[in-house]
Amino acid sequence: MSEKIKIAIVDDHALFRKSLTVLINLFANYHVSCDASNGKDFIAQLKPGNLPDIVLMDINMPVMDGYATTAWLRANYPAIKTLALSTMDAESAIIKMIKSGAKGYVLKDADPAELKLAFDELTTRGYFYNELVTRKVMNSVMQLTEAKNSAGLFAKLSDREIEFLKLTCTELTYKEIADKLFVSVRTAEGYRDTLCEKLELKTRVGLAMYAIKNNLVTL
Repeated sequence: MSEKIKIAIVDDHALFRKSLTVLINLFANYHVSCDASNGKDFIAQLKPGNLPDIVLMDINMPVMDGYATTAWLRANYPAIKTLALSTMDAESAIIKMIKSGAKGYVLKDADPAELKLAFDELTTRGYFYNELVTRKVMNSVMQLTEAKNSAGLFAKLSDREIEFLKLTCTELTYKEIADKLFVSVRTAEGYRDTLCEKLELKTRVGLAMYAIKNNLVTL
């Protein structure tokens, strides 16, 4: 029997944490390895030999909130995937969590099946962008694009950058994108960083939505 994937829950409501623990432990291949009431408490529990694979992260918490904790995880334990779990469906909250390093965003009133799907997607693909996140990010990118259009500030992209941008819309990892472009992973990441700087974007999903909006790819 393969080892179960470890889930951590960071939320300031104890009853919610306990109820969620019962639910997650019913999912095949997953179990809750730790829970905490805020980011500082969670960080104190991290042990190098027993790190969680996925962290379910609330946003509004005392002491250290979800934004700060997610950013800390990205800087210190980038292999741990953060899935935001919140009652907040505002575009600003979703975008800020993604910019902080979250690999997905699920509302607290979501069906348990969606939460299980999010775990599965994070495990196999490394991210989970549902219809809610896609719509909010698309709206943000559209506003950015319209602002650039009105000011005539569209970045001039090289053919290589456009090719890379198209590939970000696929399910390929950065290593697989690098292989397709016959370059190193470091070079591919350089394309990503340059594009993010030129287009004033922060994440891969932002790049993908930009490409779709500007008809570089079609759905």
